[in-house]
Amino acid sequence: MDCQPILPVILCGGSGSRLWPLSRKSFPKQYLSINSKSNKTLLQKTQERIMSLKSTKDPIIICNEEHRFIVAEQMREIDVKPNKILLEPIGRNTCPAITLAALKAVENNNDPIILILSSDHHINNTQNFIDAIKVGIEYAMKDRLVTFGVIPDYPATGYGYIKSQKAIKEGVIEGFDIEEFIEKPDKKKAKELFSDSRYSWNSGIFLCKASTLLKEIKKISPIILETCKKSINKELLDLDFQRVNREVFKSVPNVSFDVAIMEKTKLGTVIPLGSGWSDIGNWNSVWKVSKKDKDANHTKGNIFLKESKNCYVESENKLIYGLGLSDLIIVQSNDATLIVNQNDAEKVKGIVEELTNNNIPEGENHKKIYRPWGNYISIAEDPRWQIKLIVVHPGQSLSLQKHNHRSEHWVVVKGTAKVEIDEEVLILSENESSYIPIGAVHRLSNPGRNPLKLVEVQSGSYLGEDDIIRLKDDYGRV
Repeated sequence: MDCQPILPVILCGGSGSRLWPLSRKSFPKQYLSINSKSNKTLLQKTQERIMSLKSTKDPIIICNEEHRFIVAEQMREIDVKPNKILLEPIGRNTCPAITLAALKAVENNNDPIILILSSDHHINNTQNFIDAIKVGIEYAMKDRLVTFGVIPDYPATGYGYIKSQKAIKEGVIEGFDIEEFIEKPDKKKAKELFSDSRYSWNSGIFLCKASTLLKEIKKISPIILETCKKSINKELLDLDFQRVNREVFKSVPNVSFDVAIMEKTKLGTVIPLGSGWSDIGNWNSVWKVSKKDKDANHTKGNIFLKESKNCYVESENKLIYGLGLSDLIIVQSNDATLIVNQNDAEKVKGIVEELTNNNIPEGENHKKIYRPWGNYISIAEDPRWQIKLIVVHPGQSLSLQKHNHRSEHWVVVKGTAKVEIDEEVLILSENESSYIPIGAVHRLSNPGRNPLKLVEVQSGSYLGEDDIIRLKDDYGRV
């Protein structure tokens, strides 16, 4: 059993808007360190928790095109080189994403067992999780489509449910035929389901042979299979990434794997999972799995609470002092603050929609913008000038570029910078600076072993990112 190749497929789509303001479209929750003592991100922990499985291959990761360098960097940090990073040009839910991964899995006449994981789950008991997967492999080898049902510990309305044909016995890991899937219930229905031991929460984790999955997709939803086949080809390979044809892929049905396949197949098997699972869907679920003090408060950052209970309070850099608080979620980033009642945590998605509809940039975008070479933060700005703090990773370079509408002034505050301006090459240390006139061809690099930090002052008639004219680039962005 352990010798059968296991190919992890990690789904990194979604914007995680219910965890605003830390999670946003530009940098969603799966790339954040949430409820982690090790500072590992949810994506990194997803990969690491399965590495004790024997015969586990390097993962296929599916993400939004704009997050490709974030994924590559986070995998590099844990010494994992993905089998492939598939780039979705637009979101089309989980069934097309899983289909793309299965097609890549059999590309070289292989037929691995694929383990489909969401990148935003929290699991307390990794060993129980691994034990359930090992049992699942036995069923997958018999051409079953396996999913994992979490044994519920309260009547949740935020999860879908799976009904098995027989009652699930807690502590016994075995497979049960699936009778039906239930969408997220109201409170009354959730209490009914919770009292019936045939029902479990739908974890959204799947296990099956790649060939079995593709046969079922072809049988049940052939249009998804054929469209996905047409959308990927070798000509779309880009460095370590596999691009997907936008024009073809936008015509694929926007549907979840549960709805498209699992609710219709006769091959479904559910295996109980008792591992302290949570999908980290909103701030209330984060609070539930977080370590709390004697008053059921969880704090992170520079926080002082007095006479307060049942609160989740987090701050990235500012002091928060709370007195007489109860049942609140308070999350402060460097540019936004959320204050909401625990019972209203699901409504945060609506707050993000309202901000976005009113063209308020904080709804979707962080002040910190990630690039393949590092990141930058906009410190202050005006229509004709802007100040940024730029961080460049060791050995990395920005593109060779020029601007038609702005000049730039760079001041090194930490590390060593290599600066190319037209034909001149400069090496700058801390407190040294350089000036880049409008139209000058220039490039910034970090030749050192430590991160380079510098302050950039932009000045000109137009400061938009589309005034970057790239001439050469290490990351294929020309």
